[in-house]
Amino acid sequence: MTALRMRARDFLTEDQLVDVRERVTWKGAALIVHAWALIAAAIALVAWWPNPLTYILAVAIIGSRQLGLAILMHDGAHGCLSPDEKTNLALSQWFCAYPLFAETRSYRRYHLQHHARTQQEDDPDLVLSAPFPITKLSYRRKFIRDLTGQTGYQQRKAQLFSALGPKDWPWSQRAAHFWEQLGPQCLTNALLFAVLAAAGVWWAYPLLWLVPLLTWMMVITRIRNIAEHAVVPDSSDPLRNTRTTHANFLERLFIAPYYVNYHLEHHLLFYVPCYNLPKVHRLLCESRHAGRMEVQPSYLAVLRLATAKPDQEDRPGQLVNSARRARAGVKVDANQQAGGF
Repeated sequence: MTALRMRARDFLTEDQLVDVRERVTWKGAALIVHAWALIAAAIALVAWWPNPLTYILAVAIIGSRQLGLAILMHDGAHGCLSPDEKTNLALSQWFCAYPLFAETRSYRRYHLQHHARTQQEDDPDLVLSAPFPITKLSYRRKFIRDLTGQTGYQQRKAQLFSALGPKDWPWSQRAAHFWEQLGPQCLTNALLFAVLAAAGVWWAYPLLWLVPLLTWMMVITRIRNIAEHAVVPDSSDPLRNTRTTHANFLERLFIAPYYVNYHLEHHLLFYVPCYNLPKVHRLLCESRHAGRMEVQPSYLAVLRLATAKPDQEDRPGQLVNSARRARAGVKVDANQQAGGF
């Protein structure tokens, strides 16, 4: 199957394209500052008023901003954080990717394949959407694994072992490979721990950085992956092989930060910075293409579509296969963890 090819000028006028393509450094930097400010505020809330409710709230806020940093890293991979590539890469790497144990340039190489072959047999992100629809029981098991940190732990363990290289390599070669794969990420996280320790809240690193990274971020990353490409109407139509999902205030706060819900618009014009995607959506809704666009009213509506398979089809033998697939999932690399944008 081959996806239909459509040009940017099939959707917007030249003046509109010039407008939405504009990349402004201070706007990209402001979104990064916003993410870190919310993270700092959530940590301060728990330090000031420590109790189970504030902790759970902080984990949800920080996990959503960690996804937000991944989204902004993704903007950097498209060159959208700044018109200057050095500034763009510096912002994306040091303030977005490295704190999450990710890397912009390797993600960029991987991710552009997804844009070129969206929902086709050789789409590297097809594995994220192909299994759907699934049963509610199957999704419940995935949700529990994500929320309890099992998914995040397995992914990070696989990433660590991959960075260490084969056991038969000399120690010096393994050390060099580890630094190449995870060195700046570990350095950035050590600096983050040092800053928190200097502020008198060293415990915030394991409890309010690593825990959200391994739990809530995994939950909403799966929801985002589902919303973007699962159970779409037509894998060959660029207006229908990806999806935009309307998000209310709470969804934007806890599930879909920084305009990630405008995924159809991003795929049509992937060089548009995220803060201009709502404008693209409005222009498309006023165009002749409005009726063809795959748009859902909420993330709950998308999850209903994605879990529409009858529970009777989730038989005991399939539970074993699900467990095997879950174990196989640890082989997903760091790029695919952030994939699907």
